Amino acid sequence: MGNFLLFLMQGIPEFSGIIALSLALARVPLRWERIIAAGAALAVIIYFIRTLSFAVGLHTIASLLLAVVLITTATYVPPTKAFVVVSVSIITLAFMELILLKIFFALVKLEPQQVMSNVLYWKLLTLPQAVIMILIALMVPQFMKPEQGAWKL
Repeated sequence: MGNFLLFLMQGIPEFSGIIALSLALARVPLRWERIIAAGAALAVIIYFIRTLSFAVGLHTIASLLLAVVLITTATYVPPTKAFVVVSVSIITLAFMELILLKIFFALVKLEPQQVMSNVLYWKLLTLPQAVIMILIALMVPQFMKPEQGAWKL
């Protein structure tokens, strides 16, 4: 149960950031109650996919496809555009994670295995990129004006 709660602590903000950035890039107005609900649903589903004995990385493909389905169901964004914006959001998250972790490990002079062995520290270490994703999603509408009437629900 502890691992599940730790995963949600990190997963909800991360998936909310992916959904928010995807919607912002698709020019959909950000409705945070729906974004956080979608982020929480994705986090729970992906947690259970990760606990199954599937190939490593399958959860990333599943999260991409589930986010596309959520966005195309709740908005008027076409599936191809949804696929592109979700892909861009996931790539942005991966890039940020790589950069931030490299900077962190260079500053503290620890090996990744030392931090990864403590699940709480590892989850806390990955929270900054979720926050940055949300901040980027908040800035995108300043440059790409959201289209009114983009939500179906």
